[in-house]
Amino acid sequence: MKDEGIEKKPFTPYKLDEEKINGQRETFTVSINKKERARLDEDKLVLQQSKDSTCLKQLAELGRVVLHDDITGKILRVVLANKRRNKRIGIVDFD
Repeated sequence: MKDEGIEKKPFTPYKLDEEKINGQRETFTVSINKKERARLDEDKLVLQQSKDSTCLKQLAELGRVVLHDDITGKILRVVLANKRRNKRIGIVDFD
């Protein structure tokens, strides 16, 4: 196994104790349907990432950047305001 030019041996822990929660790495299981699997596979190609878990982590980080970005926040506020206004006045052209 290689990571950033460092040779890693299989079954050898490389996580620092400070990075663990209560002495254990925190993990969780995610169930995905066929459509979500296809989308994840597309995302893996775009990100040039072969591992599902790393791709999900990178997508989460990218999503976080988008959600907390000032420009994106302004765009989301405008879109959501339009949606509320459309609903209030009965425009149903958009879902």
